[in-house]
Amino acid sequence: MKKNLPLIMIIALVVLVTLVLTAFTVDQRQAAIRFRLGEVVALHTTPGLYFKIPFIENIRVYDTRIQTLDTKDAERIQTSEKNNVLVDSFAKYRIIDVKQFFVSTRGDLNAAEIRLAQSINNDLRDEFSQRTLAEVISGERDNIMESLRTKADKDARSIGIEVLDVRLKRVDLVPEISADVYKRMESERKRVANELRATGAGDADKIKADAERQRTGILAEAYRDAQKTKGEGDAQAARIYAQAFGRNAEFYSFYRSMEAYRESFRSKSDVMVLDPSSDFFKYMRNPGKGK
Repeated sequence: MKKNLPLIMIIALVVLVTLVLTAFTVDQRQAAIRFRLGEVVALHTTPGLYFKIPFIENIRVYDTRIQTLDTKDAERIQTSEKNNVLVDSFAKYRIIDVKQFFVSTRGDLNAAEIRLAQSINNDLRDEFSQRTLAEVISGERDNIMESLRTKADKDARSIGIEVLDVRLKRVDLVPEISADVYKRMESERKRVANELRATGAGDADKIKADAERQRTGILAEAYRDAQKTKGEGDAQAARIYAQAFGRNAEFYSFYRSMEAYRESFRSKSDVMVLDPSSDFFKYMRNPGKGK
């Protein structure tokens, strides 16, 4: 057994070297291409353990996770109004077809990113040239990003890449026109504010006029109802007085005289100048007459 130990060790070493040279693994974040003398013979896109022929076949592994393509500097782009803006963007992409990616770019990720960046830049200029400054800043921003993603993805598919998203990080005015644009924006806001104030003042006058008209109508109706009620009360009072006078004219005359005396001599300072023989004092001259 001891005599065969060196042979066993050599055989084990050969097996180990053979495994190292022939076996390779692909995890869930990767895809691999197997070449035989420079020709693609197999694609390995599912995780697992695989084997190759040593010295004849070789392997290239690519990361299939989502990658970020970020622009280093903001691009100077013109809008439909010929206003220059600085646009900073980024894109999210991943390799979905490693064979097409290798055929199109020779497996060079930098070359693929340069092509993708040029495609997005051209699409950006095309989208901005069709829109005004206000639209690219706020109104149409979501539509621009979705359109950019669709166009960039269509072009990137030809090199085995899928574009998942394109985002505008920043859209700024260039310094030399910022002041003029802000002045125009301020003037526009003031014009809108003045229009709103004028509209509000007109509506307020209409409301006041309508309220005054309703007030006049309500007062007229109230005065009419009051006069009607007062007339009805006076008529009823006259009817009651007439009925009372009809029942006992002498008593009625006496009662009315007492009311007159009470109203006339309400205050000690009241002074009246009358003829003593006046009818006003008939019940004072002859109290028994009213029994």
